[in-house]
Amino acid sequence: MSHKRLLIPGPTESPAELLQQQSKWLIGHRGADYTELYVGIIDKLGKYFETQHNRTVLTSSGTIWMDMTARNLVKKKALAGVCGAFSKRMYQTIGDAGKEVDPLNVEWGKAHKPDDVLEALAQDDYDTVALVHNETSTGVRNPIEEIGRAIKKEYPDIMFVVDAVSSAGGDYLVPEKLNTDLMFTSTQKCFALPPGLSIAFYSDAAVARAKEVPGRGHYTDLMAIHNYYQKKQQNPTTPNVSLMFALSHQLDRMLAEGNQARYQRHNEMAKYTQKWASQKMEMFPEPGYESITVSTIANTLGKNIGDLNKELGKRNYQIANGYGDLKEKTFRIGHMGEWTLPEIKSLLWHIDDIWGE
Repeated sequence: MSHKRLLIPGPTESPAELLQQQSKWLIGHRGADYTELYVGIIDKLGKYFETQHNRTVLTSSGTIWMDMTARNLVKKKALAGVCGAFSKRMYQTIGDAGKEVDPLNVEWGKAHKPDDVLEALAQDDYDTVALVHNETSTGVRNPIEEIGRAIKKEYPDIMFVVDAVSSAGGDYLVPEKLNTDLMFTSTQKCFALPPGLSIAFYSDAAVARAKEVPGRGHYTDLMAIHNYYQKKQQNPTTPNVSLMFALSHQLDRMLAEGNQARYQRHNEMAKYTQKWASQKMEMFPEPGYESITVSTIANTLGKNIGDLNKELGKRNYQIANGYGDLKEKTFRIGHMGEWTLPEIKSLLWHIDDIWGE
């Protein structure tokens, strides 16, 4: 059965093999079978991401961890980097939870730099820094390893939170190397699964911080999630068991491919797309800070991106227009998950053919 192949920044294409995993008979989420499934997922996440940090999988979108950052980690005041639409959402969410938060603004298309973060931290008494690694709206890849190292050297007690929703599982990320206290993602992007699960890696220091923060909520209580797993090796609330089957299977595939090989595959797709875009138009992110999972391209030719997508749809492809204020000014190609370089080359050939290039 034909369908539009999704080369948007998420949800991305999910192979039939993974979709079929959701058709298994359900099991009770309080039984030994589910414990075996879930513990296996937690262990596989540790192996793939080379981490000893605590791991959890929630039935939610990744956005819930923006709320959980505010409710569990921010004691008095946070600094939130804003470099696009989704980092702006992080800033707004912390404020919506009733916590003090200052934005660290940079021009859209630019990346946050370690010195800028340190300069901002010197201006006030912050206890949490929240950044987006891969800003999906602008295609910017923030240098979080350098930023995390700088923060922890000068301010070791500050909680460092990273939204890796559109990069984890495609880019190479190890929480300990990034100095994160919380790094979170979700299943519909580089994991190439349907939406519905979020994945988080959190430090023991984050657990200690959460103990000190009141008003953690119920569904959003990191302590409840952490303690329930320590006691029962399960989720405190009802999980999406069908998606857990699919996640377990996909982690087996990801481990078989290897995190370095998976990173290299994504990097090859990104570099090819960047070269193609630079020959015809311009990349939107500043040079050297381009994402390896989604390319945001400046529409310097003034083409109608909506019309392009309609024509691509007739050929069973779909890309993404610019996000928000960047609509028609940019367009985005998601090369994440299970896509390969030959498939990206095919998509770009179709764009050239439609535009008469």
